[in-house]
Amino acid sequence: MDRRSFIRKAGVTGVGAAAATAALAAPAIAQTNPKVTWRLASSFPKSLDTIYGGAEVFSKMLSEATDGNFQVQVFAAGELVPGLQVADATAAGTVEACHTVAYYYWGKDPTWALGAAVPFSLNARGINAWHYHGGGIDLFNEFLATQGLFGLPGGNTGVQMGGWFRKEINTVADLSGLKMRIGGFAGKVVQRLGVVPQQIAGGDIYPALEKGTIDAAEWVGPYDDEKLGFYKVAPNYYYPGWWEGGPTVHLMFNKAKYEELSPAYKALVRTAAQAADANMLQKYDFLNPAAVRRLVSAGAKLRPFSQEILAACSEKANEVYAEMEASNAPFKKIWDSIKAFRKEHYLWAQVAEYNYDTFMMVQQRTGKL
Repeated sequence: MDRRSFIRKAGVTGVGAAAATAALAAPAIAQTNPKVTWRLASSFPKSLDTIYGGAEVFSKMLSEATDGNFQVQVFAAGELVPGLQVADATAAGTVEACHTVAYYYWGKDPTWALGAAVPFSLNARGINAWHYHGGGIDLFNEFLATQGLFGLPGGNTGVQMGGWFRKEINTVADLSGLKMRIGGFAGKVVQRLGVVPQQIAGGDIYPALEKGTIDAAEWVGPYDDEKLGFYKVAPNYYYPGWWEGGPTVHLMFNKAKYEELSPAYKALVRTAAQAADANMLQKYDFLNPAAVRRLVSAGAKLRPFSQEILAACSEKANEVYAEMEASNAPFKKIWDSIKAFRKEHYLWAQVAEYNYDTFMMVQQRTGKL
């Protein structure tokens, strides 16, 4: 064999082997997935750091899992799109994704609200069980597909508070003529009890309460409510927010853009969304206890809605549901699924969870914790 030819061939082989080794050393995800850059429009301002932060958690996880190949840039409400128009913008392709609450769009079709929260439905654990294991994600996506969207749960606040009232509300009669900032589905229910629902943006609620333009307002819960100072002008802080037992905040994607993703990226999107979903609820559960203590120290008066009021609201909610079921087939299909699981969920919840929690609450109240 020609010695020079052998050395020349060996040199080429060595370079090829080095290149192959380098390729093997590169992260597999970087080799198999292209760079993707999306814009996400949030329905929330940055000041609501917990609920707005859900989209940031989602974005951060996707970037870290792909060595920066999958970038989702998050924009607060109003930066690209008005907060209550982000789903429309996503469906139109103005942005690739949004972070919103589906009941904001219930005026177009009440079926929207079922993906988020409706009166006297499931709590946060229940709605998540239905979404992830009861077919809820697929059922809601059957509806979203007709809107050009694909959605995944991307957060939950837990059961919300019933709102801030200038005066005490003790009986159903006290609701008559009450002007309350309360939106969507719940407004339709309380209207049947004499409440006058008002649609008011978050930044305008405080002056409306202060001037007496409205008598009451619901927002979210202690951590978020504290920032708006409602206790100064409407100190009666009622609970529970029966219209939002466990509202899901959704990550929604332009359906065509989502379908363009590789299987690996779709799997990462689902994983990051579920992580953001869990993280938001955990964060609220951590922050709300200290916030409600601060609110009470500042003058807020915690008051439960009476059983009379809750029962009357539940009865009116069922009337609304019956009307919607009779006239809206997509609504009925999803609501039937939720109702069937709701019955089972609360059957189980009253056994172990309820009794354990009740005992521990008594320990807390008697100073034994």
